[in-house]
Amino acid sequence: MAKGKFGGMGGMNMQAMIKQAQKMQQDMLKAQEAISEMETEASAGGGAVKAVVQGTNTLKSLEIKPEVVDPDDVEMLQDLVLAAINEAFRLASEKSEQSMKQVTGGMGSIPGLF
Repeated sequence: MAKGKFGGMGGMNMQAMIKQAQKMQQDMLKAQEAISEMETEASAGGGAVKAVVQGTNTLKSLEIKPEVVDPDDVEMLQDLVLAAINEAFRLASEKSEQSMKQVTGGMGSIPGLF
């Protein structure tokens, strides 16, 4: 009698693949949790404006040195704030991506799997 498609050694390989996928999913959940707790800091204007973001894409804090506050040049302050926040988010995204690559081995996401 012929073995089914998943019988014999093929069944063992399928089970191993399922276990490996489950472990990867657990590792990804752990990495996502670590990423959500991660903080990233960036500054602009030589440290005049400093932004700290969390891995959940949330601005945690914003520090502005008093000497950079010029009521006659609000636009410069706005530019520094935007630059610091955007750089902090860029760095956080980079860290997040690196963390996930360690879990997935750089294979990217598999739609519908996780």
